[in-house]
Order: sequence, then C-alpha cells, then structure tokens
Amino acid sequence: MNNSNTVVEKEEIERIFHNFALEAQKQISANFQQPRKKVIVIAGPTATGKSSFALKLAETIGGEIVSADSMQVYRGMDIGTAKPNAKERESVAHHLIDIRDLNETYNVVDFYFEARQACQLILSKNKIPIIVGGTGFYIHSLIYGPPSGPPSSPEIRKQLEDECQEIGVEALYKRLEQLDLPYAHSITKNDKQKIIRALEIIKITGKKVSKLPWKSKKKMQNYDFRCWYLYRPRENLYKRIEERCDLMISEGLLEEVINLEKNGLKENTSASQAIGYKQALEYLRTERTSEDFNQFVQKFKQASRQYAKRQESWFSKYSQKPVFNWVDLDLHDDEMIKQLIINDYEMGL
Repeated sequence: MNNSNTVVEKEEIERIFHNFALEAQKQISANFQQPRKKVIVIAGPTATGKSSFALKLAETIGGEIVSADSMQVYRGMDIGTAKPNAKERESVAHHLIDIRDLNETYNVVDFYFEARQACQLILSKNKIPIIVGGTGFYIHSLIYGPPSGPPSSPEIRKQLEDECQEIGVEALYKRLEQLDLPYAHSITKNDKQKIIRALEIIKITGKKVSKLPWKSKKKMQNYDFRCWYLYRPRENLYKRIEERCDLMISEGLLEEVINLEKNGLKENTSASQAIGYKQALEYLRTERTSEDFNQFVQKFKQASRQYAKRQESWFSKYSQKPVFNWVDLDLHDDEMIKQLIINDYEMGL
C-alpha cells in the first residue's frame, strides 16, 4: 500500500470517528434534555375568588397549592388573610402557609427559594404545582428570578430609620411614590421595612427598585409557567371586598388581633401593617365606641379597595400577555375557565 492510500484511509477513519462522536453527542444531549415541568400560576386581586377557584382546579387535575401570599406564611394570621381552613387544606395540600412565627422575617427572596422547593416536592409526587396569590412582586420573582439588590448600608439605613421616627412612615412612603411609583404601589403604604429598604436601594444605586436587574430577563427556563390572571369589573369586585370585610369581622378578626398582639404582632413591622390588622390595632387603642367601630370598618374596607386597585395596576404593567392570560370571572363560569386552563396545561407550548 502506497503512502497516498494510507493517508486517504487514515482521513476516512478519522472522518468516520468524527461523525460517530458528533452523533453520540447529539444522542447524549437528547437523553439529558428533559422537557420543562409545567407549573400553573393563578393570580388576581384580593377577594376576586381565585383561591376557591384554584382549590376546585387542584381537586380536578390532581394539584397541590403553593401560596403566594406574604401574610399567610405567619401562624395565627388566619381570618384577616383569608387563609384556607382545615377542611380545604385536608382536601388539597397547601404549601408556604403557617411556616413562620411573628418574630421571624419573610421576604421575596425567601419566597423565591421556598416556592421553588415546594414545586420540586409536588412534582416529585407526580402532582401539579398551582401557585395562587395576589402579591405581584412575589409572583414576578418566581417567574423571572429575584431582583439583584445592593448590600445594605448601615449608615444610610440608620439615617432613614431616624428620619422615619421623626416625620413618620407615611411621609417616607409619599417620597417613595415620587421616586418609584410602580414599586410603591406593590406594597402597603405603612410597610416600614420595605419602604426604608426601597429608599436605601434608591439612595445607594440611584435606580428605582422596580427597575433593578432581574437575574433573568426571560422566564426562568427550568419551569414552564402557565399563567392566568383572574379578575372582575371594579364595581363588582369592590362589592365582594366589602362583603368579605364584614365576614372577617363577624368571624372574629378583632379577637384574632387581640391574641396576636400578645404574641408580638406589633413588633413585626410587615404583619402589623397588613390590611385589616393595622386598622384593627388602631381601633383597639380607641375607647371602642360605636363611632370608633364604624370608622374601623370603613377604614378596613377602604384600605382593601385601595390594595385591590394597586394589585390591578401592578399586574396591568408587569403581567400582560403573552405571559399571563387575563380572564373575567364575571363573564365566564368556573367550569369553562377550569377547562380552558386544563387544555392550556395539556396542549400549551
């Protein structure tokens, strides 16, 4: 055999092995490239009926619910957070409910990691995770990853805390509204902890909290989030809100707050400012006349309506199509919406 034939043969062998290696690599990649697991997200404003709808959906498709409510995490905060009762939690497993005591903190980063752990646990049981809640900032972080904020500055933090004590938290909230309206409307106007942290971030970075870079500009790729926003026309929603406020009071909201106050409710700056709890604490410091009670009820309902409006503004800005599908609960019955979501889950790409 001459040298030219040897060279040709060698090149042919190398070509064959090269092609074999490429094909083997494709096969390995195909074997390891698992389809993304689907997670259903049910969002919407307070009192819209999303929780009861999600419960029916979970019973139908074999799902488990992951709460995206920043206050349902606290033990004892039951009535004012519309926490699912024992019967509902027995029929469908719920996650991220009653996982903190009032002396413990909870924030968006905690939610991000713990919600994803809950999804993984549910999927390992061949169940379907259903995220349910109205805390837009939490849901946004779950889908896109938590925002990247700077480390805290002790000097700036102390300056803001001293200022808060001097002029009040509402004055700081108004400043936050001027500097970063979208983020301000995603929290309550008396949430001292979040307001101070937001102003601290703005002072350190010169950027809005709502404009902070997220860890991923696109949806996180390890889950396929199938997102739905359930809403009602404002007039009907406000009626439902007022009825639910009355129901919470009749079910013992004030008695719940009295008990929670003994366990440190006031010391938790987030929980004590939650809607219903803040107004109840204010009422309990009055002489508790009938006029005081009526003012408490009106303030409770007004704060709830305002919160629903802020939720609507948040989701209008950050959760439009194609990520979220918006559905009017007053236009369609639950069965039709449920089937729509199931079809999307089974066939959606």
